[in-house]
Amino acid sequence: MIKEFLLPDLGEGLTESEIVTWHVAVGDIVTLNQVIADVETAKAVVELPSPYAGTVARLHEDAGTVVEVGAPIVSFEVAGGDAGSRTGASGATAQGTAPAVFTPEEPTKRTPNLVGYGAVPEKTGRPARRRWLTDGRAAAPSAAAASMTDSVPAPAPAADPAPAAESAQPQQTAERPRSTPPVRKLARDLGIDLADISGTGPDGLIVRSDVTRAAEENTADIADVLGDAAEPNAGTRLLPPPSANMGSAGGGTPGVREERVPIAGMRKHTAAAMVASAFTAPHVTVFLTVDVTESMELLERLRGQKTFEGIKLTPLTLAAKAVCLALSRHPSLNSRWDEAAREIVQYRYVNLGIAAATPRGLMVPNVKDAQALGLRELAAAVGTLAQTARAGKTTPADLSGGTFSISNVGVFGVDAGTPILNPGEAGILALGAVRRQPWVHEGALAVRRVMTLSLSFDHRLVDGEQGARFLSDVGAVLEEPAMALAMM
Repeated sequence: MIKEFLLPDLGEGLTESEIVTWHVAVGDIVTLNQVIADVETAKAVVELPSPYAGTVARLHEDAGTVVEVGAPIVSFEVAGGDAGSRTGASGATAQGTAPAVFTPEEPTKRTPNLVGYGAVPEKTGRPARRRWLTDGRAAAPSAAAASMTDSVPAPAPAADPAPAAESAQPQQTAERPRSTPPVRKLARDLGIDLADISGTGPDGLIVRSDVTRAAEENTADIADVLGDAAEPNAGTRLLPPPSANMGSAGGGTPGVREERVPIAGMRKHTAAAMVASAFTAPHVTVFLTVDVTESMELLERLRGQKTFEGIKLTPLTLAAKAVCLALSRHPSLNSRWDEAAREIVQYRYVNLGIAAATPRGLMVPNVKDAQALGLRELAAAVGTLAQTARAGKTTPADLSGGTFSISNVGVFGVDAGTPILNPGEAGILALGAVRRQPWVHEGALAVRRVMTLSLSFDHRLVDGEQGARFLSDVGAVLEEPAMALAMM
């Protein structure tokens, strides 16, 4: 008789685990509770004991494969009937600890001491789950479910408060989507309705990747929305003042105390994209303050050269070039997390996004293949992108395909911040204001021009060391522009 062992839930709320190592092969004879594999969850590496005594007939997954909870991982050939099968479910234990041993004399029914640990006991029928009415009340169990109960008296039906003369219509019922508590919380944070999602987990279970994919799909059409012809303030509704003698506040419409603007168009999709990014990618932000006096002096000299005539040169220009050079040395900052394929995509090119504040909201158009441009061409491309964005003529192609972004908050007099990643990117750099400050230079105190850099990165893709080294390289070029030669 062939018995399949389904991957159990090795921790409350976990939906998948990775098979690290198999300790058995096809044809091996195993005993009850013998360790057959090491499995890694989000919490620990655990040893997986065998729930059967028999011969390994098939390994369904290879080592290194991530498996959904409830999927078959190994099949055993056991003696006929229930002989040699799990008379007591075996427990998964932390690596290095001997697994608990169960003997055939133990009763079939078990009470696990840890939620989700061990193989799922065999059942003669499938338990019925409660259905939920549209008003939130639990529906009565089905006849099939009622037949499975043993000697449990049914509660007396509650009196119907409605008059007998009224004939109640059959009420529509809707089953609550199946998911785990962490997944439901993520869906609430992202504003996703689980009823609109088809689960890809076992038996239609909605897993984390289903929710994040739905959030990404909600923001995927942001480029198309930018072409909408609706006015940004269309539909503005003014609330009347609560009393006639109240004056206006803040120089707005006289007599109006509040103004409501619909959340629509660019603002709506930008907000959705930022929420999806903030709750999907674990953000980490690091800061570095550098002396950019030499960079500012270099820009002043370049502005006087004929080669750069008509080209706007700013600290952003040098920062963009420094970023391109540093990304070639730290490719993890120029990558993307592909949840569906379970892969990390590293780009061999840089589509450099430049955050631009426009009357319609924030836009992040990007310079294609920025790594291949010289300083003059890069400065011209950045200037063109900014002008096009403020004129409202940015094309969807300019807004898609970015790999890394820069936000220049210094133009607003801000020193530093914690920028949120553009969805699908691994890093974003914020440039602070250039200020004259006392600074130790060549062993003496002097007034220098100083800037603070803020780097946010996706900690799934970038380790702290990689992020720190990348920021250090960018700072080195801005502090001493000649360092660019050493990075080429």
